[in-house]
Amino acid sequence: MTRRLEGKPVAEAMDAETRAAIARAGPGASPPSLVSVHRDTDSPFRFYLRRQGKGAAAVGVRFREEPLVPTDGPPELLERLRRLDADPDVHAILLEHPLPAPFDFYAAISAVRPEKDVDGVGPANLGRLVAQRPVHVPAVALAAVAVARHYEAPIEGEPVAVVGRSETVGLPLALLLSSRAPGMNASVTLAHSRVHDLAKVLRNARTIFSCVGRPNLLNRTNVPEGAYLIDVGTSTVPDPTKTSGSRSVGDADAAALDGWAAGLSPVPGGVGPVTVSELMASTVRAWRLGSEGGAA
Repeated sequence: MTRRLEGKPVAEAMDAETRAAIARAGPGASPPSLVSVHRDTDSPFRFYLRRQGKGAAAVGVRFREEPLVPTDGPPELLERLRRLDADPDVHAILLEHPLPAPFDFYAAISAVRPEKDVDGVGPANLGRLVAQRPVHVPAVALAAVAVARHYEAPIEGEPVAVVGRSETVGLPLALLLSSRAPGMNASVTLAHSRVHDLAKVLRNARTIFSCVGRPNLLNRTNVPEGAYLIDVGTSTVPDPTKTSGSRSVGDADAAALDGWAAGLSPVPGGVGPVTVSELMASTVRAWRLGSEGGAA
């Protein structure tokens, strides 16, 4: 029987810790604040945006949106980020990614100090992650690891695979898993959607993290029997039984892997809920760094 690696209990425990951390500051302290900068369009980010608002309210983080108007271009975005970065009442800034042309996401996020780049996706934070001195780490990567550790999936000293090499999920995840941090120290193989023989690459992996966004990429032909699978990929497929006409799925063929994998995180309901909780925890960290004068 494949164990279902639900994210809800992981998120609930994390939220309780975040609320306690804010409460320890005392009733007179100004709570942490998070500002989410985004295009005012019906993009996939809007779903994440709604979850940010609910997650912030649940733990006591002040949250607001800063939508870009259609006439805003790269100069306006840069000016807005610089203004927020200079505002002492703003502790954490999240910028929607990816951004379409002509916006340059990395040029924009570079205007934000590492302490306020709460999702850890700017060049400074990614560089610090390579040096194993991170200020913030991307919330999705942290959430995937949190789910794996909660259910005691093999990581430390074990062969682990990451499928997907994006700068915001796959690469940071591989760096985090191979770091010297407690519970990490994995021997990591970084694979991706263009690998010719994925089964060969994954055959020794005890735990697999997948973040490609391709339905049914992982199944019994390429996942070793008894492996744990943390599914971070999200895609939309047609489903006439749903009111919307579609549903979200991960990279794993969950039906095929049932009874084959040792554990599988569902999509939705696995890493997703924990991502928001990790974002709130990182916002509290940014709040603390602001009061302490920044990162070392």
